[in-house]
Amino acid sequence: MINEQEFFLRKANPEVLNRIKNAAKELLAEKTPSEIGMRDIAAKSGITAANIYHYYKNKNDLFKDITAAVNSASDKDNNSENNRKRYEMKDIKEMMNYRADIKVVDATLRDGGLVNDFYFAENFAKALYEANTKAGVDYMEFGYKADKTLFDVNKFGPSKFCDDDYIRSVVGDGERKVKVAVMADVGRCNYKEDIHDRSESPIDLVRVATYLHQMPTAIDMIEDAHKKGYETSCNIMALSTGQENDIKAALEMAGKSPVDVIYIVDSYGSIYPEEMARICDMFGEFAAKYNKKLGIHAHDNQKLAFANTIECAGDGVDFLDATYLSMGRGAGNCAMELLLGFLKNPKYNEFPVLDFIEKHMIPMKEKGVVWGYDLPYLLTGQFNQHPRTAIAYVKDGRKDITEYFKELTSQE
Repeated sequence: MINEQEFFLRKANPEVLNRIKNAAKELLAEKTPSEIGMRDIAAKSGITAANIYHYYKNKNDLFKDITAAVNSASDKDNNSENNRKRYEMKDIKEMMNYRADIKVVDATLRDGGLVNDFYFAENFAKALYEANTKAGVDYMEFGYKADKTLFDVNKFGPSKFCDDDYIRSVVGDGERKVKVAVMADVGRCNYKEDIHDRSESPIDLVRVATYLHQMPTAIDMIEDAHKKGYETSCNIMALSTGQENDIKAALEMAGKSPVDVIYIVDSYGSIYPEEMARICDMFGEFAAKYNKKLGIHAHDNQKLAFANTIECAGDGVDFLDATYLSMGRGAGNCAMELLLGFLKNPKYNEFPVLDFIEKHMIPMKEKGVVWGYDLPYLLTGQFNQHPRTAIAYVKDGRKDITEYFKELTSQE
């Protein structure tokens, strides 16, 4: 598990500290803060990124330290005020600009389907696809490629299995502006048979979801999808419970594979933005080494899904997952309406999202479909636990939150 106490295990070496600061200052003279990663500072200073983390939690702490030093020396340096303003203007410029590399992925059908066993109202999927098209969303995840020998087709809606014909019934045969994605869970997908050649399928992106211990099978699934002509991603789940060495080993394996995108997945909604910044740097080192894109899929247990998503966007992560009205398992995900409202790229349009929410999402909630932030999900996020017990708590209609707190704290 990534532990903040690991950041500060060594006493500061003044020479090393100065090399880190000087390297950061030189880079800030050339680039905006969001364009600089810890790996850039490491390369410039000749200090390993791992060593830099013994001095600073993340790059933002380093930049703040530099700015504070500039301000404290203002009486001695007539140019310090100009330097401070220049640094601040870089931040403002970055906030007003956008990165064209960013791709928005709608996961409403897939993550939201976990709430209602993928039984959506008639024409819901088609209306969602049309809304995504108008909103400028780049990918729409239609659901899972679940193995029909493991899951009863009579107990789930079509997005649990994502047959090609079902997807075609939604997207039609014409030109598409939104790419189609599906998720293939390790151990729950008959990928050799159910994922056909890309030339025969409406699917564009296969997202392989895996836990750390399942990486060898995940790599085989990625290679299979790649050979069939698909874009691929490796979504590494439950990162907050993994040992850092295991995470790095998984990143090395993914880096050497033909995968296009490696995903940071905050499965339990337990990661804070400060931790996320460090995770982005760790993933970024492998992404740069192997020329991969990065993605983020966040959960909202502590109401941090949006904050973590935009933190990642500022740290060079390109693929950003979101769902309409945060619909997703348990506490839900980063809200699409928040994300599109934040992104400055004029290709994105928030209004079609709001229109869809008004016509489809709110009526669904009014009919009793339950998801979103609630105290039991907050607690499983804080305790870094899978939300299955919180989901059961909500399903059973319990109101004894203090008793549930005691149950969580007594678990070994």
